[in-house]
Formats: sequence, structure tokens, C-alpha cells
Amino acid sequence: MTRRTDGDATPVEPRGPPPRLSRMTRHSAAAPATVALVLLLSGCAERSAGEAAIPTLDGMVPTVGLPDGDALVLQVEHVGGFVTPETTVGRLPLVSVYADGRVISEGPVAAIYPASAWPNVQVAQADRATVQELVDAALAAGVAETDDLGSPGIADAPSTRFTLVTAAGTTVREVYALVEGEGEGATSGLTEEQQAGRGELLELYTELGDLPYSLAPQGEAPASYEPTAVAALARPWVAPENDPLADQPALAWPGPALPGEPVGPDLGCVVAAAEQATAVRAAASRANALTPWAGADGARWYVTFRPLLPGETGCADLAD
Repeated sequence: MTRRTDGDATPVEPRGPPPRLSRMTRHSAAAPATVALVLLLSGCAERSAGEAAIPTLDGMVPTVGLPDGDALVLQVEHVGGFVTPETTVGRLPLVSVYADGRVISEGPVAAIYPASAWPNVQVAQADRATVQELVDAALAAGVAETDDLGSPGIADAPSTRFTLVTAAGTTVREVYALVEGEGEGATSGLTEEQQAGRGELLELYTELGDLPYSLAPQGEAPASYEPTAVAALARPWVAPENDPLADQPALAWPGPALPGEPVGPDLGCVVAAAEQATAVRAAASRANALTPWAGADGARWYVTFRPLLPGETGCADLAD
């Protein structure tokens, strides 16, 4: 970790070259043959009580259609865990994929203290065929399955939540301590079948995390996401002790009156939209996580910024 000096910091280098979407390509290539075979077998299956017998073929997942318009299709996020109230409410999803091809993700940030106030949210563009590949890959990885994946012997870890939306409906699957690595306790108490199921979802998680860079032009990072509204999570400012970098001049708050509606212990939330959102972002880009914000009444606040994603309209959308 690099401490901030004179406002300068060395940013984290972008990730390496874009990875191949091996799982997505593999399953999407097999999808047409899979569908044809399923239809053929369905026509030959016996019918009873007015219902059709639907065959299940190991390793083959038929394509399911996408929702219309620009709706959310696939999202991966962390929920729970031993984190601050600001993190619980304001944590950004790892990646969100929409039916119109937008891929919004949290990008790398500079390893500095205090951290930048404004989060690095990026947007890339995929075509509809790639979005369909992602849906097929998620189904192949088991996102729509309901078998028990167990709980390893790791305390206070977050769960990884997969949300999949297709023309057939919405599926949500949560897996506790999915990304906690290979350390002690990572596989304790898990059967071989549970470890294999977790491995499939972890591979999907990794590929989705690399997706924005695979979509960007070679050697370039994805573009910055421009939100139309920003949630501000405010808690009372406390005079710093034994940390000279936390003793900073206050900035005038340019958004709605703080602290807003309660969303956690000593934590409020307001939403800045339109011109106010632009003013809040401009001010936050000059601040860091420890900057005090002064309201019109002179009260000071720490503020965590959470750009709203497509489909989110207010503070209520940020709760777990």
C-alpha cells in the first residue's frame, strides 16, 4: 500500500492481455447441436397425463432466450461477510451484463491511502451473441441448479451471488466463501461433488471478472461508466486521532441534504440525480475517502459514493 504524498499516487497497472472466453465459446458452440438433439428426443418421448417428458442429458445445456430491451441478464456480486455498513450497502457488483450488451464492472483502483473517493466503474460493450454465450455458460456452470454446495470452515466470509435473468424467468444462487482460495478451511467439510460444483462456478466467476477487458480494444481499459444518478452514504465525521492524513479541510457538499434516509447504524443515504449527480461526481473526483463534507448547516460527514446502475432508482435498491 502506498501512502498519498502531495496528492500523487502510482495507479495500479491494468490487467494483462484479454483472456480467451473458453467456457463461453465451448458451450455456445455446442448449444445448437444440443437444442436439436433435445427437440429430437422430446418428439420421441412418451407422454402421460398430458405432460411431455423432457430428457436431461449430462453436460448439455439448451440455449434459453434473453429478456427484451436493456434489462439485466447476468450479475455477480458479493453479499454479507464481516464488512462495514458502508460496504454492506454500497458494495458494487463484480460485473453486470445487460440485454443490450452493456457490461458494467468495478475496475482496478490505485493502491493509495486514503483511497480515492470516487469508485472506478467501467463499461464495455458486447454484442447480443456474446450475451447469449454468457447465459449458456452460466447455465452450464450450474447457476440455475439447486444442489447443496456446502459451507467450508471459513468464518465471516462473504457469499457470491449469481443473478441470471432470461426469457424463462429469474434465478438467484448464492455460494458461501466461493472465492476464499486454497488456504486452510477452504474445502473442509465439503464433499467431492460440492467441490466440483463450486469449481464450475468459480471458473465462471473468474471469466466474468475478466470479461470487460476481453471486450475492450487490445491494450486498452474499458471506458468509464457515466451514471445518471449517484447514491451518497453519509456517516458523521469524527475528528481524527494519530493520523495526520485524515486531518483534511472540508469540502462543500454539492448534493441533497445529508444524511438522508437511514440505511444502517449511523448511516444515511441520499440520491443525487441529473445536474446534482454531475456536481457530486466532479467534487468526489477531487476528494478521498477521508475527506470531510460540510453541509449547509455546518455539519460534517464522511461520504461513500455509489453510482447507481441501470435499473436502480434509489437507496432501497442497494440493500442486500
